[in-house]
Amino acid sequence: MTAAETLDARFDRIQRRALIVGIAALILAILDGIRAPEQFFRSYLLGFVFWLGFPLGCAAFLMVHHLTGGFWGLPIRRPLEAATRTLPLLTALAVPLLLGLGRLYSWTHPNLVAADADLKFKQPYLNLPFFLLRNVIYFAVWWALVRQLNRWSDEQDRTGDPALAVRLESLSGPGLVLYGLTVTFFSIDWIMSLEAHWFSTIFGMIFMVLQVLGGLSLTILVAGLLSRHEPLADAITPDRLNDLGNLLLTFVMLWAYFGFSQFLIIWAGDLTEEIPWYVTRAEGGWGIVAVVLIFLSFAIPFYLLLMRAIKRRVETLTSLCGALIVVTFVDVYWMVVPAFEKAGPRFYLLDFLLPVGMGGIWVAAFVRQLKSRPLLPLHDPRFAGVLEHGD
Repeated sequence: MTAAETLDARFDRIQRRALIVGIAALILAILDGIRAPEQFFRSYLLGFVFWLGFPLGCAAFLMVHHLTGGFWGLPIRRPLEAATRTLPLLTALAVPLLLGLGRLYSWTHPNLVAADADLKFKQPYLNLPFFLLRNVIYFAVWWALVRQLNRWSDEQDRTGDPALAVRLESLSGPGLVLYGLTVTFFSIDWIMSLEAHWFSTIFGMIFMVLQVLGGLSLTILVAGLLSRHEPLADAITPDRLNDLGNLLLTFVMLWAYFGFSQFLIIWAGDLTEEIPWYVTRAEGGWGIVAVVLIFLSFAIPFYLLLMRAIKRRVETLTSLCGALIVVTFVDVYWMVVPAFEKAGPRFYLLDFLLPVGMGGIWVAAFVRQLKSRPLLPLHDPRFAGVLEHGD
């Protein structure tokens, strides 16, 4: 068996196992959800928001790569593109959530809106028809960006036309602006409006950084796992790993900066309508989760990523990326679940089954997309001669 056949067989095994786990978890979740439909939709929202972050975060970082053209993008470009092509799956997974909007959002109930002055004030924005229209626009914009980025990349592989690199760069600037706008409003619609009295102008930035951090961690992890196989064995050098580690460090610091800025402005400004959001998440069990996030999302990764020895070794960098993916889920959990569980975190089987079920299906789709293209970009003029010279 050739090296390529061995790698294909490994891909097939991962895809098959992920699909089995995903389907089994989703079946169990549906059975449990019949008993507790309200909890089903809460857990479904948690899993959906987490997994949607990977195709969107990877799309954003892919556009950053096309704008900068750095050699660091060589080993992770294909994983980035494969993740973006899972967007149709996440679009399909969004549909069941529409059936549970009334169980998740107070602003969907006319009687509650009529009795609440704040909800009545926000009704021109927070109403069901406009909510649905906005989300159609979000997904249409994301689909258009992902489709064009992958279409031109495939064409570049076939033809080697150097003008395509310029097109990808020209699309990525406006694409990042559109990404920022749509993800900001998406985070307001789906997460912030869970507690419709709360508002933060920086929340969209926090959510974007979290998506990119998760997407970057995933692609570095995948590239690292493939580093023992050709053709990535020659593409992943210590210098390139060091560059990717530095980028990871950048987004770890951005997450901490935006998160602390939001907290400082709200707390120091004594903003009475906004403070309760933090009071809930800083007391009791939620306070413990917050402390864990401070250490695992920032303090420990920041310390480790300052060390060149950590960043230049595949094993240590990929282990850190795997941990950051788990912590990203905890961060989404800390954002979403306290809207329903004010007293503290409580274990629900659905909070495990639905994210795992969606994750199994998503991983299977991701692997399918990853193995459908060459693992390194072909004919990109920005990478011409890189592998031959070992740069």
